[in-house]
Amino acid sequence: QLALENVVSTVFDGSNEIVGGSSEVQLALCRIFEGLLQQLLSLKWTEPALVEVLGHYLDAFGPFLKFFPDAVGSVINKLFELLTSLPFVVKDPSTNSARHARLQICTSFIRIAKAADKSVLPHMKGIADTMAYLQREGRLLRGEHNLLGEAFLVMASAAGIQQQQEVLAWLLEPLSQQWTQLDWQNNYLSEPLGIVRLCFETPMMWSIFHTVTFFEKALKRSGTRKAQPNLQNNLAASSTFLHPMASHLSWMLPPLLKLLRVVHSLWSPSVSQSLPVEVKAAMTMSDVERFSLLGEGNPKLSKGASISAEGYQISISKEGYTEPNENDIRNWLKGIRDSGYNVLGLSTTIGDTLFKCLDIHSVALALMENIQSMEFRHIRQLVHSALIPLVKNCPSDMWEVWLEKLLHPLFLHSQQVLSCSWSSLLHEGRAKVPDAHGILAGSDLKVEVMEEKLLRDLTREVCSLLSVIASPQLNTGLPTVESSGHISRVDTSSLKELDAFTSNSMVGFILKHKNLALPALHICLGAFTWTDGEAVTKVSSFCATLVVLAISTRSVELQEFVSKDLFSAIIQGLALESNAIISADLVGLCREIFIYLCDRDSAPRKVLLSLPSITPQDLLAFEEALTKTSSPKEQKQHMKSLLLLATGNKLKALAAQKSVNVITNVSMRPRSMVNSTETRVDESEAVGLAAIL
Repeated sequence: QLALENVVSTVFDGSNEIVGGSSEVQLALCRIFEGLLQQLLSLKWTEPALVEVLGHYLDAFGPFLKFFPDAVGSVINKLFELLTSLPFVVKDPSTNSARHARLQICTSFIRIAKAADKSVLPHMKGIADTMAYLQREGRLLRGEHNLLGEAFLVMASAAGIQQQQEVLAWLLEPLSQQWTQLDWQNNYLSEPLGIVRLCFETPMMWSIFHTVTFFEKALKRSGTRKAQPNLQNNLAASSTFLHPMASHLSWMLPPLLKLLRVVHSLWSPSVSQSLPVEVKAAMTMSDVERFSLLGEGNPKLSKGASISAEGYQISISKEGYTEPNENDIRNWLKGIRDSGYNVLGLSTTIGDTLFKCLDIHSVALALMENIQSMEFRHIRQLVHSALIPLVKNCPSDMWEVWLEKLLHPLFLHSQQVLSCSWSSLLHEGRAKVPDAHGILAGSDLKVEVMEEKLLRDLTREVCSLLSVIASPQLNTGLPTVESSGHISRVDTSSLKELDAFTSNSMVGFILKHKNLALPALHICLGAFTWTDGEAVTKVSSFCATLVVLAISTRSVELQEFVSKDLFSAIIQGLALESNAIISADLVGLCREIFIYLCDRDSAPRKVLLSLPSITPQDLLAFEEALTKTSSPKEQKQHMKSLLLLATGNKLKALAAQKSVNVITNVSMRPRSMVNSTETRVDESEAVGLAAIL
């Protein structure tokens, strides 16, 4: 099948002369493929395994169908024939292979819709009629209907926005009637124990699961294709353009937020202690998650199970007709969290509808109410899938309303737990993470590796969020520091108040809100001590923006922070070999801080003079060398040389060979190094750098 797929896609990729040609070779090739397709269509295979293979062969012909649309109808008819030939009964475990084959056939519709492009459009009504007929007859399960619906959205994306709107209305109208009813929301979503009841009412449980996952698919598949950039740009530029999913968010999202809120509440201590055994067990990690953390291959799946594209294990016999078990509940919880976060994140990318139709209080309640009870893996996922897209796409006139309520609890909690866990890892040799109770029994070493991986993953995600906050598109009003310059070159009369940047720089906005700024700045400083080069790489752009704002504004507090605390932390970070990968950028930040701030604040000179091997004469010689060149590259080299001299060549990030790949996924710190001099800071020192060198 793979060989056929490669051959067909190569011959019919549209970039060669075979397609549309008239030579004998070209015609012969086309006849060969037509003949092969006819042979496949004539096969009468009914065994599930063979049906699955035949489905793969047929969807491999997708690129061929794009240029030979006359064959599309027969392929679609054959796929429906294969689908209806397979047993439908789901109560019988012996039909699991048939269920899997049915899902694969439905997936073939998606592949063909993508590859055949507009050739499928004339057949949309026929497909819709067949879907409706099978549904009326009770011969199409929800999971299968979702896949066919997704294929429909792919087809509609080739037809244009209006067609998409019609298809979405057709697919979502039945869902909205159920989703917006208050009865099920009041019964299951009004209190934490309601979700427990839901976990034991499997038809409703899986119905909700399929509804949420289809919302995700609808958001992913609607809009304009990436292959149509001009159309996308034109539509985006048009003030009258409304994304086809925009009108559906107002009824989709409020119940979803309620659902996420009660799912999150299961981990709160007051609720978790009274949960049934099955639900408690379902809150532990799956084998797939644990094997992923350990970097091992996926475990063997239980018979009749499959891994979805989203990575959670689904029993393919489950459509709500059997008693739930621990694994079903775990997969349901993971699926709701995965798709729910993605729905929120994707909804922020289609304009400002989400920000206008939702009450920030309900969003903050759903996402942040139980942040202190969340496991690291869940916070990381929330940040990655929901909060980063929300921050990226939040209109600047709504920063005040949205960002403070969401980022304050996140920053505050993240700063506290990351500091605690990293301190434990660096001083005791083991990270303390709240996910520990969710990790099933295993060897101590494996548990420690998983804990450290969870800590590093969350650290990097939070630093990624800070990097996004500092991105150019969210800081359009940020002035540019001249690429070259001498000491005290900045004209102080041109400096602005920090307030001038609160509406056109998200970092400026964060700094003006102390409840956001303080934990965010503490995370920045901490990252330089946490032996994770990837996290430092991500957070360095945020630090660079802090430096620019300190140089460009009259904010004394920011100037003092950058000149002393940040300058010290960066040098401290250069003492760690794990930061070798970002060392050039860190030296560049040191250069900017010293050149542009040393005449406005005495701290940069004091920081350098506090280093163990520097003399005042060394500093004077360094400053004199800076005055003799305006080349940033040469100035950075002078800064690097001074730092190495001042620390007695103990800045490992600078001394590390460029050819050495520093591994930061797993700590190599021996347990005996409880009082590591590399991370200990002497509180009695004015600056404290000498203590780490």
